[in-house]
Amino acid sequence: MYLLYNILLLLLALPILAGHLLHGLLRGRRRHGVRERFGFYAEERLAPLADKKTVWVHAVSVGETQAAASLVKALKSRFPDWAVVLTNVTETGHKVATGIAGVDLCLYFPYDFPWTVRRAFAQLKPALVVVVETEIWPNFMRTARRSGVPAVLVNGRISDRSFPRYRALKIFLKPVLRQFSRLCMQSALDAQRIEAMGAPPERIEITRNLKFDMQTGGLNDQNPAPIRRKYGIPADSKVLVAGSTHAGEEELVIDVYRRLVDSGLDLCLILVPRHPERCRVVGELLSSQNLSYTLRSEIEDAPVPLAPGAVLLVDTVGELLQFYAVADLVFVGGSLVPVGGHNILEAALVKKPVIFGPHMHNFKEISRLLVKAGGGMAIAEGDEFYRVAANLLADPERCRAMGAQGYALLQDNRGATELTLQAIERIMEAG
Repeated sequence: MYLLYNILLLLLALPILAGHLLHGLLRGRRRHGVRERFGFYAEERLAPLADKKTVWVHAVSVGETQAAASLVKALKSRFPDWAVVLTNVTETGHKVATGIAGVDLCLYFPYDFPWTVRRAFAQLKPALVVVVETEIWPNFMRTARRSGVPAVLVNGRISDRSFPRYRALKIFLKPVLRQFSRLCMQSALDAQRIEAMGAPPERIEITRNLKFDMQTGGLNDQNPAPIRRKYGIPADSKVLVAGSTHAGEEELVIDVYRRLVDSGLDLCLILVPRHPERCRVVGELLSSQNLSYTLRSEIEDAPVPLAPGAVLLVDTVGELLQFYAVADLVFVGGSLVPVGGHNILEAALVKKPVIFGPHMHNFKEISRLLVKAGGGMAIAEGDEFYRVAANLLADPERCRAMGAQGYALLQDNRGATELTLQAIERIMEAG
């Protein structure tokens, strides 16, 4: 299996590198971390790891990185003398990682070539590997095992969409899954699925969902007035935040926003594309609809307040919770187009009502629980989006109640961090 896999990687090596560089050119900026993706780290970058045991935490992108934040904090509290390395695949994930307290070094994850991974292990010298959700890389896992480094899968999740593919590849996945010392899954269903994929049942345990353990740093109780001033949001305007939107959704959001403003509502829109590099295209779309907008990156310390019917277009990373904190209503994207949705619990974390579309297969259980708790509402398309948004924005008491119910759901489901940490400690105690 490994021979076939590595032959395929060799055949793909040049296309991967070419695609990597072309992707950066198309985004209009240089790509960073190319050397790191091939396992080359500058000596000065590794200085924080000197004379310390190292935990290597890998989280592919933004959602996984945010989920790992509470675990990183707990690891640093329990093992204060250890260093934490956090790696990501995506640039947006990497930017979020740099803002997480307790992380000693943020790097890009190496490509899964055998020599690349071996080089990375030789330089980082991890004593423990923690993989968030379902980042299963054969050579990475094999190198960890051969290096005598225990590896733990945390917050494990197998989606409805990916499970049939994984099960069909069981003959290839089984030897990889056996490299994990422990597989900490979000639910009983996830545990059943990864066992069906070939994971040893005695190494599987259910530790719940780390996303319920997210922290706000007090944002949920903070006076929103200073945040409004920071972003130039008028004190008396209502705020609709559309977070983590994708192509095909911005058009719907803009249409709903125009209709709400045309109905006489004093409303501002904060539009946060999932990928900031798309802001140029989204800006052109706003201009074509005769909507004025301000880029977040252009706001200074004393911004000019947004005009009625204007848009704050967010081309930065790491501030989404602050935008949610000043919202009257939150729409979470990736859900009106078949992406699979994004983390709706972030809005509940700051006690805001949240609406989302029908495509939530990546957050199927969370969306079901939030709707059942009364903290969120599912919409099917643009007209329903408008009707629901208009009704909620006209009913502040209902919005506050939904926010409180969503927040209560979070409190009732906390505890995944401690359960996961206990599983990791058992592995470390066993040597």
